[in-house]
Amino acid sequence: MDIPLRFGAELRRLREGAGMTLQQLADVTSYSRGHLSKIERGVNPPTMNLVQCCDAYFDAGGRLRRAFSAEAESAEKKPKPARRQVIATGVGSLLATRFAEGGRPDHVSDSELPPDALFQDQLHQMKQLGQSLRPSAILPALRSQASTVIALATRATGPSRAGLLVTASRFAEYIGWVAQEGGDEVAALNATAEAVELARAGGDEYLADYALVRRALVMYYNGNAPRTIALAQQAQRSGAPPRIRGLAAQREAQGHALAGDERACGRALDRARDLLAVEEAPSSPVLGTTQLADPVSMVTGWCLYDLGRPRQAAAVLDRECRRIAPHALNTRTRYGLRRALALAASGEVDSSCETARELLAFMSVIRSATVRTDVRRLDREWSRFRGNPAVRGLRPALANVLNAGN
Repeated sequence: MDIPLRFGAELRRLREGAGMTLQQLADVTSYSRGHLSKIERGVNPPTMNLVQCCDAYFDAGGRLRRAFSAEAESAEKKPKPARRQVIATGVGSLLATRFAEGGRPDHVSDSELPPDALFQDQLHQMKQLGQSLRPSAILPALRSQASTVIALATRATGPSRAGLLVTASRFAEYIGWVAQEGGDEVAALNATAEAVELARAGGDEYLADYALVRRALVMYYNGNAPRTIALAQQAQRSGAPPRIRGLAAQREAQGHALAGDERACGRALDRARDLLAVEEAPSSPVLGTTQLADPVSMVTGWCLYDLGRPRQAAAVLDRECRRIAPHALNTRTRYGLRRALALAASGEVDSSCETARELLAFMSVIRSATVRTDVRRLDREWSRFRGNPAVRGLRPALANVLNAGN
């Protein structure tokens, strides 16, 4: 059994083994020599970006990441709160609350059941609105519409009933996504679990596999690489349609990148590209994002950042961000800020600030909790360049975003 290594000591061993001075390492990582010295002596804790960069630069095969993780785990003296346990299980039911008070809408008669295609079109429109509205603004309308579709399904029979239930499941799945954007992970996973129940009632057995992909995303944002990988791989072992397995492969790649396994990440990305290229007959609203021209390339850019290759990540993210439609504010902000983060991590702070300037203004409109995760990371990166005029000019806007509620 390997004895856990202190990160600073292992970094010094690798640096000296490579014949590098602290100044040379500072030039490579864009961190100051004094700060790196304190990290090696255990005075200052390293950032995840530094861990990723050094692990990639010294080709350490995840050794530095494991040393960092071992220290972080040993520092956690308190047990995880019960809320995290609820998140991990993903249990609960939104149907128990009927999505909204009042249950079945009285104004709908048995003879006026609309086709499920009508509601699918409405869901598509609401997803478009979700690109430029904050979660708290769109959730009530989504829940009300989901309640209407479920009520209609209870009064329908045969294929109409099945179609409405599957459509209701897609509303519930999107409610889960919006709830996560609003920062409520428990509600997000509860909604996804409810979506699975509705889909099964409508004869769609595959949404359960997509629920694993959604849970993997929560684990990814929590920094849990092993659980991200395990859930994504579980979704791929099923007989699910190619799109769901492709989305799962993308999530698996992100988990491997977080763990520092570049080869496994590349294999998963190749698998995702092959699966998502398969043409499928549309039968219900598309799962996953529809705002990216090439989702696999965008995920590749973010994986490169997690793998400690911020310059390559910034180049890929720059190319793909230019292909996002102007109306997709949420998507533009999410991936644009990731590009700004990659630029800052590679020491191109002026370009990072220029990229982030407009996007921070958008945050006052969309107020996404998951995007704020990247804003916090950007704040940590910029803190290394406090003397830079561009950083000083943007830090108040950054603070406003971080202090804003939903």
